[in-house]
Amino acid sequence: MVADPLTASLSPSLEFRIGGMTCAACSTRLEKVLGRVPGVEAASVNLAAERATIIGRAGAAELVVAVEKAGFTAHLIADGEDSTSAEEAQQARDLAHQWRWFWVSAVLTLPLVAPMILAPFGSDWMLSGGWQWLLATPVQFGAGWRFYRGAWASLRGGAGNMDVLVALGSSAAYGMSAWVVAQGHGGLYFEGAAAVVTLVLLGKILETRAKRSAAGAIRALMKLRPDTARVERDGHVVEIPASAVVAGDLVVVRPGEAFPVDGIVQDGESQADESLITGESLPVAKQTGDAVVAGAINGDGLLRVTATRVGADSTISRIIRMVQGAQASKAPVQKLVDQVSAIFVPVVVAIAALSFLGWALIGGDAGQGFAAAVAVLVVACPCALGLATPTGIMVGTGVAARHGILIKDAVALERAHHTNLVVFDKTGTLTEGHPALVASEGGTEVLRLAASAQAGSEHPLARAVRAAATGLDLAPVTAFKALPGRGIEAMVEGRAMLVGSARLMDERAVDWQSATEAMKAHEELGRTVMLVAVDGRLAGWLAVADPVKPSARAAVAGLEALGVKAVLLTGDNARAAAAVAGQVGISMVLAEVLPEGKEAEIRRLQADGHVVAMVGDGVNDAPALAAADIGIAMGTGTDVAMQAAGITLVKGDPALLPAAFSLSRATYAKIRQNLFWAFFYNLLALPLAAAGLLSPTIAGAAMAFSSVSVVTNSLLLRRWRMP
Repeated sequence: MVADPLTASLSPSLEFRIGGMTCAACSTRLEKVLGRVPGVEAASVNLAAERATIIGRAGAAELVVAVEKAGFTAHLIADGEDSTSAEEAQQARDLAHQWRWFWVSAVLTLPLVAPMILAPFGSDWMLSGGWQWLLATPVQFGAGWRFYRGAWASLRGGAGNMDVLVALGSSAAYGMSAWVVAQGHGGLYFEGAAAVVTLVLLGKILETRAKRSAAGAIRALMKLRPDTARVERDGHVVEIPASAVVAGDLVVVRPGEAFPVDGIVQDGESQADESLITGESLPVAKQTGDAVVAGAINGDGLLRVTATRVGADSTISRIIRMVQGAQASKAPVQKLVDQVSAIFVPVVVAIAALSFLGWALIGGDAGQGFAAAVAVLVVACPCALGLATPTGIMVGTGVAARHGILIKDAVALERAHHTNLVVFDKTGTLTEGHPALVASEGGTEVLRLAASAQAGSEHPLARAVRAAATGLDLAPVTAFKALPGRGIEAMVEGRAMLVGSARLMDERAVDWQSATEAMKAHEELGRTVMLVAVDGRLAGWLAVADPVKPSARAAVAGLEALGVKAVLLTGDNARAAAAVAGQVGISMVLAEVLPEGKEAEIRRLQADGHVVAMVGDGVNDAPALAAADIGIAMGTGTDVAMQAAGITLVKGDPALLPAAFSLSRATYAKIRQNLFWAFFYNLLALPLAAAGLLSPTIAGAAMAFSSVSVVTNSLLLRRWRMP
């Protein structure tokens, strides 16, 4: 089961940074170990991210003990903890230590492999057995000590991993050679043992560097968060830790500084560079009343900002949590890899034993059998299998985040790849979501009463009516009740008010036929007409226009180019819906669908064989977003919609939709390439090694670079560009 640390759950979740994992067998075994701890409901271990996420009631202390008994280290990551700098410094020290051992190992190994290099040129120079033993020993037990340590920890935990294979293969070659030197006759394999250790160590170093590069998106996002903030306190500006800012504080942001919190501009004019958060390349103008987000860079003006969301609730922190959750999640295809990894090491050891026996008993050449067995142990690579999927997901979700596309988990990424039908909500998704009153009938009094009645509503249409009534003397409202998909009812100044659709008027037996012609004219222009009834009689109507987003038509065209069909699903009337659909190029319209009916429409489309994505931004879209194969929320919409969605478009631009689907397809293409290479490599290399066609040295080089090639292939996703 994939653990998702970002969504609210009935059971708490804990996240740990894991040390000591070297291949897929490690992460698979650790998952099983954690899953057996009492109180754990689900555990997910990600090899590439070196993270474990546990859902359940188990305590952190007992989980750490379980991890350490399995031979690994665990560090609990506290909620909101930013340990990037310390983690990077530790990784840099570890990498420098590994590089030092590699260069020592390489210098000592070169004289051992020199005869093999010089042989094609007619040279038969070779060191004596004693000198070879002397050079190979520091390589085997110095540079190679990490493999012994990892193998012991793995075997102590009851399973095998890559370290077991490397330690077995190199030790066999070293041990046999030492025995031969002591006996005074026979073939030596010191060069094979030393070359294996040196090349595998180089492969692990390059793999580590590539994995760090794959996680670069998270580091870039974390570096956006400033450590300090300037806050006005008692008439003075004081500098405090950004984590100490509370909602309501007045924060002063100087030109060129990053915003430490989400907030509203109270004073000043400037521009904000939000490119790393929303993907918007151009600076966005900011003035009094505009919203700013933490992590964005202030332009050339001084701004005073009232903090609204701080710390872990800020936009940048939520983005980081979502990207981390996506990178730590497992794709469904990973289950096959985990099953293979669980039996990989025992199978390889068995093949090595059979190779030796086959050559010794049938071929009559125990020496060749020994070399073949060592080559089998060394050439097998569970690392490539384990890294194929998570590195692709890490890079893909990181690239998506840089373009303002937040992917919740690997399941969402995979489903987006298969999507062939996108269902759009209208208001706030295809339209700007900021409607304005453009026409009315009934005069100022009808407008005043309608605005008063809608004082308790946060619907965009209600806000448009209240904005138009600015300056009018609004009356108190009582008995307010929202009627989803229809309108509202309320009592204003002792009068029973109904504001809403023709359906609502029909349900309450209000005659609205006198407004038919006006409604038709406005609806054919894509406007929404609200009828206003007072004490059971039609008093007038209000026509509201919500302009279509400039990029909506291009978004629909982009989807069609990818072979994805677009559908408009709205509670609005058929004429207004058809007008908007015509403006953006959508041919299939499902209009006058109540909020509770949207989910049923989604399920009907799924029953017709479609893989459905639902795009919405409001509370009433949440059920449909959850019912769809994948929900896509506008970042400008409600938190409820974003929690129900698998993908969030940070700046609410529909033009990002084709990009999201294009990137998901590119990511899964890379994952398929990685898995093909990982399986093909092992299926090809193991028989060649067993047949004696690969020397231990060549086998070690092949194994070292197989995992590096997988990570490097994933990193090529960084070349992806917006379509």
